[in-house]
Amino acid sequence: MQIDAQSRDAALAKFGLSLDRPVLALCPGAEFGEAKRWPSEHYAKVAELKIRAGWQVWIFGSKNDHPVGEDIRGRLIPGLREEAVNLAGETSLAEAIDLLSCAGAVVSNDSGLMHVAAALNRPLVAVYGSTSPGFTPPLAEQVEIVRLGLECSPCFERTCRFGHYDCLGQLKPRRVIEALDRLVADPVEVE
Repeated sequence: MQIDAQSRDAALAKFGLSLDRPVLALCPGAEFGEAKRWPSEHYAKVAELKIRAGWQVWIFGSKNDHPVGEDIRGRLIPGLREEAVNLAGETSLAEAIDLLSCAGAVVSNDSGLMHVAAALNRPLVAVYGSTSPGFTPPLAEQVEIVRLGLECSPCFERTCRFGHYDCLGQLKPRRVIEALDRLVADPVEVE
């Protein structure tokens, strides 16, 4: 996928973003439903660790994903929260693509934006819960798939028939951070 530098620069200017630090893009939404959404507290922990390591965080998604973006930001302490920008619902798709092209790494649920990040060949950690990377894999070279592979998954359901969403809830931030570290030579200490 080719990015026009002029439109990318216009998007950066429009949202007051700078590339003075590496960008971790988070894509916490999934229109399919809850069974594809890694918990916001897990996203927040990944954001916290990368911000402490000198990164900035940009959160992407649709208007429906704006509240989860705010939840992620709200879980960060003052001083770190200011390093995370919630762009969910604020950008057009073209602007989101331009801005995602700036990411040094992306963490995404199995979603449309995951496929955009793959098409942009950004280092990508793809989180799977109720779905299977065997059916909808990100087609890129720099990808780490993170999933638990529980007995009940993949179930391909929009909501968890057991009500626990363990396929995502039990998938701890450490696994995603370790996957990021394998993709990007900037290891982060995980508690």
